[in-house]
Amino acid sequence: MKTTWYFDNRVLPRRPELRMEWIQAVLDNPVQVQIEDNGRVRRWGFIEERGRYLRVITEPDGETVHNAFLDRRFRPSN
Repeated sequence: MKTTWYFDNRVLPRRPELRMEWIQAVLDNPVQVQIEDNGRVRRWGFIEERGRYLRVITEPDGETVHNAFLDRRFRPSN
């Protein structure tokens, strides 16, 4: 999995609970996808172990991970 400098040096140290297998699972099988105005791609997936949705944001290439966090406010659209 490709990652940005920001993800490696800012996100992971602040969020040690994140697991790379969770991030890969969301990239492989998101429940919802949204394109940001700047071209970055938001994907959400449910993490059973945590009982929450994980938001993974990639660069416009759709594969380089820029950010990831457990999203308390996300509700999947029907």
